[in-house]
Amino acid sequence: MRPVDIIRRKRDGGELTPAEIDAFVRAAATGEGWATYQLSALLMAVFLRGMTPAETAHLTRAMADSGKVLDLADIPGPKVDKHSTGGVGDKTSLILGPLAAACGVVVPMMSGRGLGHTGGTLDKLESIPGFRVHLREDEFREALRAVGLGMIGQTSDVAPADKTLYALRDVTGTVESVPLITASILSKKLAEGISGLVMDVKAGHGAFMKTPAAARELAESLVRVGTANGLRVSAVLTGMDTPLGRNVGNALEVIESVETLKGNGPPDLTELSVLLAARMVRLAGLAADDAEADRRVRAALSSGAGLEVFRRCVEQQGGDPRALDDYTRLPAAPRTMHVVAPRSGYVSEMTAGAVGVAAMVLGGGRERAEDGVDHAVGVVCRRKPGEPVRAGEAVYEVHYRSTVRLIDALPLLEESFAVADAPPPAPPLVLGEIT
Repeated sequence: MRPVDIIRRKRDGGELTPAEIDAFVRAAATGEGWATYQLSALLMAVFLRGMTPAETAHLTRAMADSGKVLDLADIPGPKVDKHSTGGVGDKTSLILGPLAAACGVVVPMMSGRGLGHTGGTLDKLESIPGFRVHLREDEFREALRAVGLGMIGQTSDVAPADKTLYALRDVTGTVESVPLITASILSKKLAEGISGLVMDVKAGHGAFMKTPAAARELAESLVRVGTANGLRVSAVLTGMDTPLGRNVGNALEVIESVETLKGNGPPDLTELSVLLAARMVRLAGLAADDAEADRRVRAALSSGAGLEVFRRCVEQQGGDPRALDDYTRLPAAPRTMHVVAPRSGYVSEMTAGAVGVAAMVLGGGRERAEDGVDHAVGVVCRRKPGEPVRAGEAVYEVHYRSTVRLIDALPLLEESFAVADAPPPAPPLVLGEIT
């Protein structure tokens, strides 16, 4: 099989055979047999021509099998993970992972870093002094046995084909392809050794998928392909026109996550975390129906059992558990300032994408994968859409280190909200579900 023949077949709208997909994935994983420009050419052909469900399912499995696939059968309990397509202020993993584990789910959570205006779970966790996101396999297994929860980064031997293809997609304009996104997400999840996966597919200004229709297309693909590969998959479509919760920025989001586990979280963040954790409990077979799963998760929240799991997880992975009660142990920006309302009324809109980009400009995110992150900086939304505000009162509290960065971020924040005479209709948090 010559690479050029496989490229031509897809270029002309043909369906690739399993053997042709295997050859492509093997070349991406090993660097042998195909030139980089040939890998890129096939990615563009897939971007333009798409893939059938069967092609996407085989691509996903081949990418998962291109590296190490964990076998967690020796660890008692059902293994279920959650994945989000990314948003602004999306810190639910730090909340729902401990809540699900407190209900008996084993949660082997392999997460990523932030890129662009979307935050990364690993960056948030590394705000906690000493927290290690890079564990050996034996350490990861011990965390799952001891705590029921392990929160780590993707290891070098997990889905190596995805690393190559993801990097190429980023520089060849082929990121926005539902088959390629599906295979990228699910190949890493299949390699975790899980039996169930809850997907949070976001839609809106602050999300990768800008419209509910695009989010639904991706969610349907994820459920279909995951099921074809033996996973139990549930997808929840959620809105991301405004930031989730109030805090945007790594250490700030850790504080809000801990406060949520203590029962003091904002309603939108609390409700979404509980919903997703309950879906994990259902997929794990630990509740007869959604109502029972919801009750179990809320009990873990109100009793403090979820907080205790997170505390043990932090300690198990080398972090300082005292930081969950004494927030002065977390990174803090040296300066704060307010962006205020120009008139009295109600906050009528707040563009999540602009808030996320402002936090990135302050140093809290990355434009490129190799960029560093300032864990201390970020934005606190003192008002959210629907809430009253007086002229001169703070809409945003900006935590910053560099005045130069602040000057670049302020216009984004000042233009990201509006004030009206009446409160807007409350937007739905959940746009739909696919199972």
